[in-house]
Amino acid sequence: MNERSWPDEGELVVCTVTQVKDFVAFVHLDEYGEREGLIPISEIATGWIKYIRDHVSEGQKIVCKVLHVDQARGHIDLSKKDVNDHQRSEKIREWKSEQKARMWIGFAATASGVPEAEITTALYREYALLYEAFEDIVVDEEGFRSRISLPEAALEAVIAAGKENVKIPRVTVTGVLTLSSPKPDGVNVIRRALRAAEPKIDGVEIDLYYVGAPKYGIKVTAPDYKTAQRAIERAAESAVGVMERAGGEAKFARKQKPGKGA
Repeated sequence: MNERSWPDEGELVVCTVTQVKDFVAFVHLDEYGEREGLIPISEIATGWIKYIRDHVSEGQKIVCKVLHVDQARGHIDLSKKDVNDHQRSEKIREWKSEQKARMWIGFAATASGVPEAEITTALYREYALLYEAFEDIVVDEEGFRSRISLPEAALEAVIAAGKENVKIPRVTVTGVLTLSSPKPDGVNVIRRALRAAEPKIDGVEIDLYYVGAPKYGIKVTAPDYKTAQRAIERAAESAVGVMERAGGEAKFARKQKPGKGA
């Protein structure tokens, strides 16, 4: 996720609960300089809530969905109940990976004498997530070298950190399909499109999951990055083709920000 000072509406964010009152919980957004947000009791959990503290407590790490951002007033409204278990676990995994990547960048900065901010900026020019850059070092070092513009000492230090810390028996890439149809049988069209997005490819696992209408996450796990990339493109093209032939609308984004799902 490129560094931004404010989250986007619809984004999933990792938060630390700082204060719980009768009808609202206040949190710090860990990825945004600890900007503060609030969760009204109606967005804490599904169903009727008798005691808000049965669901959240001070110091707890939670994942929330951003409902509204008012930069002028400094307000961020959040929902905890709109995040399903799959999204929660994947977001926490992504967040932990980014924490590791930032630590490795710190090591590279110390070793090379190049500021952390300069290294981080160079990686964000080519990657949506910092951890992806370190994964790429392991699976495609030559390509990484050609893409990243850094002083030689910093480049070597980053590559050394990636080789030392990242082990990739298999590679995962994710994206989001947006599917909609105005037809009376639109639901069936979408189902056909999703089935088409699961082609049988040797050595490749394709996982589809519901994000929130009209978005569907797609996760591809493969032995290497190039295979995963080809597979997710093939899967997405198949789904988009089904939708367009049936008069629907479809688009694919390689990375959901955040979230990626899966």
